[in-house]
Amino acid sequence: MREIPGAWRRTADGAGLRAADGTIGSTIFAEMTGLAASTGAINLGQGFPDEDGPAVVLDAAREAIARGVNQYAPGRGFADLLTAIAEHQERFYGLRLDPERDIIVTAGATEALAATLLALLDGPDNEVVVFEPYYDAYAAAVALAGARLVTVPLRWPDFQPDLDELAAAVTDRTRVILVNDPHNPTGAVFAPAVREQIVRLAERHDAVIVTDEVYEHLVFDGAHVPIATLPGAWERTVSISSAGKTFSVTGWKIGWLSGPAPLVSAILTVKQYLTYANGSPFQPAIATGLRLPREFFADLAATLRDKRDTLGRGLRAAGFAVSDPRGSYFTVADASALGATDAADFCRTLPERAGVVGIPLTAFASAEHRDQFATLVRFAACKRVDVLDEASRRLALLGA
Repeated sequence: MREIPGAWRRTADGAGLRAADGTIGSTIFAEMTGLAASTGAINLGQGFPDEDGPAVVLDAAREAIARGVNQYAPGRGFADLLTAIAEHQERFYGLRLDPERDIIVTAGATEALAATLLALLDGPDNEVVVFEPYYDAYAAAVALAGARLVTVPLRWPDFQPDLDELAAAVTDRTRVILVNDPHNPTGAVFAPAVREQIVRLAERHDAVIVTDEVYEHLVFDGAHVPIATLPGAWERTVSISSAGKTFSVTGWKIGWLSGPAPLVSAILTVKQYLTYANGSPFQPAIATGLRLPREFFADLAATLRDKRDTLGRGLRAAGFAVSDPRGSYFTVADASALGATDAADFCRTLPERAGVVGIPLTAFASAEHRDQFATLVRFAACKRVDVLDEASRRLALLGA
């Protein structure tokens, strides 16, 4: 078990957040994107697709704009999208939701996470258990809520948590167990025993489970299993997802959360003071997307699985050791055989050396634990095949 105050802290005047070292600066993501632009390197750092989503979804957004769906949506979201989300949850997972009580549409999954944590947490006596490395917004949201972050390590190469370490991390101080499955940045899909342990511990310590499932349709072997479907989980689980990854529209920022009405109502009291409503013409378009045939979702996972394999072959040929992801956009590779001792330094020189950008896995870890990920780099496979082939060709220069 590891206890840390969070990678972000409130400023002394309470006006905002600072990084743990006291600075307010650009993120490694902005830095690497800037390097890609300035050097002409292929950007495999940021997790955004370079191809548009399905035409029927894009056309539905254009149609909504043309017919005047351009003003505020209702605070919970348009009724048709709420219904489509409920239909989706029942079609894929057998979960039956009340669209009017159990669902909220949000400005992407990040707002859903922030609203949920701000609603459920109440100061420093509350703890949030999270798996490390973790999506960087988690620590910031926990810090905004004034709570404490407790991390459970995911270790190379399979990135599955140790069940005993997980049990030690969850105590009666735990208010939330925050689960990202499929996992960013590692690409891991948690084993059934891990999900079952999470539910047991949440019941034992009366914690709420908050799940980030934005990669739910990007599982490469088998089907995604939401924790909310497990026995005893529904009544204490808030499930979060979004349209960005599934329909390749990351800039639309249409997300949602679902769960038992009392929890959802508590979250709505916070969400209404964040964006209140968002993305009016995109909401009917996402309703259209969620109703696409099952073949669309199966083809989506198969296509990204092939891209994962293309990227993995290129990384191995360049001399990296590779952890094969079971889901998500991302592949983690170990650069130690290429002489790396500090992933951030390696990534800063990679654009000039090979014309490719990656993200150090240390960007997803607390300062106290970055040494455990010191030589690991995250690459995104959500690019055109010709781009991945060219990136592989460039990376081969590292071993030349």
